[in-house]
Amino acid sequence: MNIAIIGAGAMGYNLAKKLAPNHKVHLAASKMTEELVNKASAIGVTAVDRKEAVKGVDLVILSIPLKAIAELPKDLFEAEPQDLIIVDTSNYYPFRDGNISELDNGEVESLWVAKQVGRPIIKAFNNILEYTLVHHGKTTNTTGRIALSIAGDSEQAKKVVAGLVNEIGFDVVDGGKLADSWRQQPGTPAYCTVLNAEELAQALKKANKENAPKLRDEVIHRIINADPALTHDEVVALNRLTYNKNDANK
Repeated sequence: MNIAIIGAGAMGYNLAKKLAPNHKVHLAASKMTEELVNKASAIGVTAVDRKEAVKGVDLVILSIPLKAIAELPKDLFEAEPQDLIIVDTSNYYPFRDGNISELDNGEVESLWVAKQVGRPIIKAFNNILEYTLVHHGKTTNTTGRIALSIAGDSEQAKKVVAGLVNEIGFDVVDGGKLADSWRQQPGTPAYCTVLNAEELAQALKKANKENAPKLRDEVIHRIINADPALTHDEVVALNRLTYNKNDANK
Protein backbone atom coordinates (compact mmCIF):
# COMPACT_ATOMS: atom_id res chain seq x y z
CA MET A 1 0.00 0.00 0.00
CA ASN A 2 1.16 3.56 -0.68
CA ILE A 3 0.81 5.58 2.52
CA ALA A 4 1.43 9.26 3.23
CA ILE A 5 2.00 10.42 6.79
CA ILE A 6 1.78 14.14 7.37
CA GLY A 7 3.48 14.92 10.64
CA ALA A 8 6.91 13.71 11.72
CA GLY A 9 6.48 14.06 15.46
CA ALA A 10 6.42 11.18 17.91
CA MET A 11 3.25 9.53 16.60
CA GLY A 12 3.75 10.16 12.89
CA TYR A 13 7.39 9.11 12.93
CA ASN A 14 6.75 5.89 14.85
CA LEU A 15 3.78 4.96 12.67
CA ALA A 16 6.01 5.48 9.62
CA LYS A 17 8.70 3.30 11.17
CA LYS A 18 6.26 0.49 11.93
CA LEU A 19 4.57 0.59 8.53
CA ALA A 20 7.76 0.96 6.45
CA PRO A 21 8.66 -2.75 6.23
CA ASN A 22 5.44 -3.66 4.37
CA HIS A 23 4.42 -0.43 2.62
CA LYS A 24 5.75 2.45 0.57
CA VAL A 25 5.64 5.35 3.01
CA HIS A 26 6.04 9.08 2.36
CA LEU A 27 6.72 11.25 5.40
CA ALA A 28 5.91 14.97 5.26
CA ALA A 29 5.96 17.90 7.63
CA SER A 30 5.11 21.59 7.40
CA LYS A 31 8.55 22.26 5.89
CA MET A 32 11.08 20.21 3.97
CA THR A 33 14.19 20.23 6.12
CA GLU A 34 17.45 18.33 6.32
CA GLU A 35 16.29 16.95 9.65
CA LEU A 36 13.14 15.51 8.04
CA VAL A 37 15.16 13.94 5.21
CA ASN A 38 17.55 12.36 7.71
CA LYS A 39 14.74 11.08 9.95
CA ALA A 40 12.95 9.54 6.99
CA SER A 41 16.09 7.96 5.59
CA ALA A 42 16.90 6.40 8.96
CA ILE A 43 13.68 4.34 8.92
CA GLY A 44 13.52 3.57 5.20
CA VAL A 45 10.82 6.00 4.11
CA THR A 46 10.85 8.99 1.77
CA ALA A 47 10.67 12.62 2.88
CA VAL A 48 8.50 14.78 0.63
CA ASP A 49 6.51 17.99 0.91
CA ARG A 50 2.86 17.76 1.86
CA LYS A 51 1.38 18.21 -1.60
CA GLU A 52 3.72 15.65 -3.11
CA ALA A 53 3.00 13.24 -0.25
CA VAL A 54 -0.69 12.81 -1.03
CA LYS A 55 -0.33 12.29 -4.78
CA GLY A 56 -1.39 8.83 -5.91
CA VAL A 57 -1.43 7.26 -2.45
CA ASP A 58 -4.00 4.86 -1.03
CA LEU A 59 -4.16 6.30 2.47
CA VAL A 60 -3.13 9.48 4.28
CA ILE A 61 -2.49 9.71 8.01
CA LEU A 62 -2.75 13.20 9.49
CA SER A 63 -0.58 13.09 12.59
CA ILE A 64 -0.25 16.74 13.53
CA PRO A 65 -1.57 18.86 16.43
CA LEU A 66 -5.26 19.55 16.01
CA LYS A 67 -4.71 23.29 15.60
CA ALA A 68 -2.45 22.58 12.61
CA ILE A 69 -5.28 20.83 10.74
CA ALA A 70 -6.82 24.20 9.91
CA GLU A 71 -3.44 25.39 8.59
CA LEU A 72 -3.10 22.65 5.96
CA PRO A 73 -3.24 23.88 2.33
CA LYS A 74 -6.91 24.24 1.42
CA ASP A 75 -6.34 22.47 -1.89
CA LEU A 76 -4.26 19.64 -0.41
CA PHE A 77 -6.71 16.92 -1.49
CA GLU A 78 -8.32 18.77 -4.40
CA ALA A 79 -6.84 16.54 -7.11
CA GLU A 80 -7.13 13.28 -5.19
CA PRO A 81 -9.92 10.69 -5.61
CA GLN A 82 -12.96 10.91 -3.36
CA ASP A 83 -12.33 7.43 -1.98
CA LEU A 84 -8.89 8.37 -0.63
CA ILE A 85 -8.74 7.17 2.98
CA ILE A 86 -7.76 9.94 5.39
CA VAL A 87 -6.97 9.04 8.99
CA ASP A 88 -7.04 11.60 11.80
CA THR A 89 -4.88 10.90 14.89
CA SER A 90 -5.29 14.31 16.53
CA ASN A 91 -6.68 15.28 19.93
CA TYR A 92 -7.88 18.62 21.25
CA TYR A 93 -5.86 20.13 24.08
CA PRO A 94 -6.73 23.82 24.58
CA PHE A 95 -3.46 24.53 26.45
CA ARG A 96 -1.61 23.64 23.22
CA ASP A 97 -4.15 24.31 20.47
CA GLY A 98 -5.74 27.44 21.90
CA ASN A 99 -9.48 27.51 22.43
CA ILE A 100 -11.56 26.45 19.43
CA SER A 101 -15.11 27.62 20.05
CA GLU A 102 -16.83 24.83 18.14
CA LEU A 103 -15.02 22.19 20.17
CA ASP A 104 -15.50 24.04 23.45
CA ASN A 105 -19.23 24.01 22.64
CA GLY A 106 -19.26 20.24 22.21
CA GLU A 107 -18.59 19.56 18.53
CA VAL A 108 -16.90 16.19 18.04
CA GLU A 109 -13.22 16.70 17.28
CA SER A 110 -13.05 14.55 14.16
CA LEU A 111 -16.23 16.03 12.71
CA TRP A 112 -14.50 19.40 13.01
CA VAL A 113 -11.38 17.96 11.37
CA ALA A 114 -13.46 16.55 8.49
CA LYS A 115 -14.87 20.02 7.85
CA GLN A 116 -11.40 21.55 7.79
CA VAL A 117 -10.05 19.12 5.19
CA GLY A 118 -13.31 18.86 3.24
CA ARG A 119 -13.23 15.06 3.22
CA PRO A 120 -14.61 12.13 5.21
CA ILE A 121 -12.07 10.82 7.69
CA ILE A 122 -11.41 7.86 9.93
CA LYS A 123 -10.48 8.44 13.58
CA ALA A 124 -7.66 6.11 14.65
CA PHE A 125 -4.35 5.99 16.52
CA ASN A 126 -5.43 8.88 18.76
CA ASN A 127 -5.99 6.90 21.95
CA ILE A 128 -2.56 5.34 22.38
CA LEU A 129 0.55 6.75 24.04
CA GLU A 130 3.81 6.90 22.09
CA TYR A 131 5.51 4.46 24.47
CA THR A 132 2.62 2.01 24.11
CA LEU A 133 2.81 2.24 20.32
CA VAL A 134 6.55 1.66 20.25
CA HIS A 135 6.90 -1.06 22.88
CA HIS A 136 3.62 -2.90 23.38
CA GLY A 137 2.63 -4.19 19.95
CA LYS A 138 2.35 -8.00 19.67
CA THR A 139 2.04 -10.35 16.72
CA THR A 140 -1.39 -11.55 15.57
CA ASN A 141 -3.06 -14.18 17.77
CA THR A 142 -0.73 -13.44 20.67
CA THR A 143 -2.45 -13.32 24.05
CA GLY A 144 -2.55 -10.04 25.95
CA ARG A 145 -2.74 -7.74 22.94
CA ILE A 146 -3.77 -4.14 23.56
CA ALA A 147 -6.70 -2.86 21.47
CA LEU A 148 -7.27 0.40 19.61
CA SER A 149 -10.65 1.74 18.52
CA ILE A 150 -11.50 3.04 15.04
CA ALA A 151 -14.44 5.32 14.24
CA GLY A 152 -15.75 6.39 10.85
CA ASP A 153 -18.63 6.27 8.42
CA SER A 154 -17.06 4.06 5.74
CA GLU A 155 -16.97 0.38 6.67
CA GLN A 156 -14.53 -0.33 3.85
CA ALA A 157 -12.15 2.39 4.99
CA LYS A 158 -12.35 1.18 8.58
CA LYS A 159 -11.52 -2.33 7.39
CA VAL A 160 -8.36 -1.06 5.65
CA VAL A 161 -7.28 0.91 8.71
CA ALA A 162 -8.05 -2.05 10.96
CA GLY A 163 -5.65 -4.11 8.87
CA LEU A 164 -2.87 -1.61 9.56
CA VAL A 165 -3.65 -1.56 13.29
CA ASN A 166 -3.47 -5.34 13.40
CA GLU A 167 -0.27 -5.31 11.36
CA ILE A 168 1.58 -3.10 13.83
CA GLY A 169 0.58 -5.27 16.76
CA PHE A 170 -2.80 -4.27 18.19
CA ASP A 171 -6.34 -5.63 18.23
CA VAL A 172 -9.20 -3.54 16.86
CA VAL A 173 -12.52 -2.44 18.32
CA ASP A 174 -15.13 -0.77 16.13
CA GLY A 175 -15.76 2.66 17.66
CA GLY A 176 -18.86 3.31 15.55
CA LYS A 177 -19.60 6.25 13.27
CA LEU A 178 -17.41 9.33 13.15
CA ALA A 179 -19.99 11.13 15.28
CA ASP A 180 -19.28 8.51 17.95
CA SER A 181 -15.55 9.19 17.98
CA TRP A 182 -15.91 11.46 21.04
CA ARG A 183 -15.98 8.20 22.98
CA GLN A 184 -12.23 7.81 22.35
CA GLN A 185 -11.30 11.46 22.85
CA PRO A 186 -9.24 12.70 25.83
CA GLY A 187 -11.13 12.55 29.09
CA THR A 188 -12.89 9.25 28.39
CA PRO A 189 -12.20 5.74 29.78
CA ALA A 190 -11.03 4.60 26.31
CA TYR A 191 -8.31 7.25 26.02
CA CYS A 192 -4.76 5.97 26.56
CA THR A 193 -5.73 3.47 29.23
CA VAL A 194 -4.08 0.38 27.66
CA LEU A 195 -7.00 -2.04 27.46
CA ASN A 196 -7.68 -5.32 25.70
CA ALA A 197 -10.49 -5.57 23.16
CA GLU A 198 -13.20 -6.57 25.64
CA GLU A 199 -12.16 -3.87 28.10
CA LEU A 200 -11.97 -1.21 25.40
CA ALA A 201 -15.45 -2.04 24.09
CA GLN A 202 -16.82 -1.54 27.59
CA ALA A 203 -14.82 1.68 28.07
CA LEU A 204 -16.32 3.17 24.90
CA LYS A 205 -19.80 2.47 26.24
CA LYS A 206 -19.03 4.15 29.57
CA ALA A 207 -17.81 7.44 28.07
CA ASN A 208 -19.41 10.62 29.40
CA LYS A 209 -19.26 13.49 26.88
CA GLU A 210 -20.20 16.19 29.37
CA ASN A 211 -17.47 15.35 31.88
CA ALA A 212 -14.65 14.55 29.42
CA PRO A 213 -13.21 18.08 28.95
CA LYS A 214 -12.90 18.66 32.70
CA LEU A 215 -11.21 15.29 33.24
CA ARG A 216 -8.93 15.85 30.21
CA ASP A 217 -7.73 19.15 31.64
CA GLU A 218 -7.28 17.68 35.11
CA VAL A 219 -4.99 14.95 33.81
CA ILE A 220 -2.89 17.15 31.52
CA HIS A 221 -2.39 19.65 34.36
CA ARG A 222 -1.07 16.90 36.61
CA ILE A 223 1.19 15.50 33.88
CA ILE A 224 2.68 18.88 32.98
CA ASN A 225 3.33 19.79 36.59
CA ALA A 226 4.65 16.42 37.76
CA ASP A 227 8.18 16.52 39.20
CA PRO A 228 9.76 14.16 38.46
CA ALA A 229 8.01 13.45 35.18
CA LEU A 230 5.52 10.59 35.28
CA THR A 231 6.52 7.27 33.79
CA HIS A 232 4.41 5.58 31.11
CA ASP A 233 2.84 3.28 33.70
CA GLU A 234 2.08 6.21 36.00
CA VAL A 235 0.38 8.11 33.17
CA VAL A 236 -1.73 5.05 32.33
CA ALA A 237 -2.68 4.63 36.00
CA LEU A 238 -3.61 8.32 36.26
CA ASN A 239 -5.72 8.09 33.10
CA ARG A 240 -7.54 5.01 34.35
CA LEU A 241 -8.26 6.50 37.74
CA THR A 242 -9.37 9.92 36.48
CA TYR A 243 -11.23 9.01 33.31
CA ASN A 244 -13.40 6.46 35.07
CA LYS A 245 -14.84 9.10 37.39
CA ASN A 246 -18.54 9.71 36.84
CA ASP A 247 -18.52 7.48 33.78
CA ALA A 248 -22.23 6.79 33.52
CA ASN A 249 -23.49 6.40 29.95
CA LYS A 250 -24.33 9.62 28.11
